[in-house]
Amino acid sequence: MTEEREMLRQSVAALVAKHATPAAVRAAMESGPGYDESLWRLLCRQVGAAALVIPGELGGAGGELADAATVLQELGRALVPSPLLGTTLAELALLTAPEPDGETLAGLAEGSLIGALVLDPGYVVNGDIADVVVAAPDGPGGRLSRWSRFSAEPVATMDPTRRLGRVQPEETDELGADPGLADIAAVLLAAEQVGAAERCLEMTVEYSKSRVQFGRPIGSFQALKHRMADLYVAVAAAKAVVTDACNDPTPVNAATARLAATEALQAVAAEGIQLHGGIAITWEHDMHLYFKRAHGSAHLLDSPRELLSRLEAEICPVAPSP
Repeated sequence: MTEEREMLRQSVAALVAKHATPAAVRAAMESGPGYDESLWRLLCRQVGAAALVIPGELGGAGGELADAATVLQELGRALVPSPLLGTTLAELALLTAPEPDGETLAGLAEGSLIGALVLDPGYVVNGDIADVVVAAPDGPGGRLSRWSRFSAEPVATMDPTRRLGRVQPEETDELGADPGLADIAAVLLAAEQVGAAERCLEMTVEYSKSRVQFGRPIGSFQALKHRMADLYVAVAAAKAVVTDACNDPTPVNAATARLAATEALQAVAAEGIQLHGGIAITWEHDMHLYFKRAHGSAHLLDSPRELLSRLEAEICPVAPSP
């Protein structure tokens, strides 16, 4: 990680620590918009979170995909409800136009407009609160379209920290060639999953040091030490794969990152529920929120089974019939 990116991470981490406590996250997810609007303004004004992928000549920060991934990873650690994922993807879509809409990009960059990318009209991140909606084509090589008029409604989800909407177009305008936004979305979501997995593991390790059975902390038992070590390796490996995918978001790298991050978060969340015991599934404890985020994120884009099938096809393509 570069020095500038580490400073960005620390700035976001400081804001999250101050303004996204567990109680604040719960209040945000139960609010009307589904996120903390004051924290969103701070992220946009103090960190420039929504301007990272916009070129400098268009008023943005001129950053890279890895910069946006760094912010999403920190937000994922605390399960911060945020419009950043959808807004970033909408910005990247608008930038494909021959003459990008500077006014709309400026609104997205400052956080006054919320963006969304449609990959599945039934489950769109930010869909029920979006001001700017862009749809990706069904297959590779197609063209993006901006929905200038659309209808939207909220969708009930298992994960209360991530609001989804059902969006339908009424008027559309063609934008430009799809640069592979589905793959970029996968990489950014994977970064968010890695952040959640890291924090989920930290919570479980901390609890295992304080929970006593048979007169000693359960974390001192050799079997649990091995399980914790295995989880640490899974999370660290997923983080490394996601870092590579940020630098080169090819379809294979994106699928690999998503699969690694999904499996790591699901494994850590499942172990966290088990090792915390019955308290973990109560509403009062935060562990069940990580468990719900793990399963919700796993099926937000392509499922693990679909990702694995895609990678198998890339590695072992079926030979044509003679």
